[in-house]
Amino acid sequence: MRICYRFTLDCARFGTLTGVFTAEENDIQSIIGENVYFGEVLGKHSEVSALMEPDMFTKLTDDQDFIAKFDEFGLESGYNPLDYYEED
Repeated sequence: MRICYRFTLDCARFGTLTGVFTAEENDIQSIIGENVYFGEVLGKHSEVSALMEPDMFTKLTDDQDFIAKFDEFGLESGYNPLDYYEED
C-alpha cells in the first residue's frame, strides 16, 4: 500500500531538506538505519549525507484515492531519499 510521506532532514547551518512524496511503507522501512548521500544539494561543499531515522518521515495520508491523484498529477516535490539511496 502506498502512503504519502513528508521527509525532513535538518542539515544545521546549511539548511533543511524537505520533500513530499508517495512510497510503499516497506520501501521506507528498508532505508531506516541506512546512510543516504544527497551530494552537494545545499551548495558547494555542502556534502549532505545522513543516516535515515524514523522521525525524518511523517505519514500524511494513506487514502488511496488521494494518493492515486497525487501520483497521476505528479505532485511530488522536494527531496525523496529513495531517489538518492544506493544499495551496496
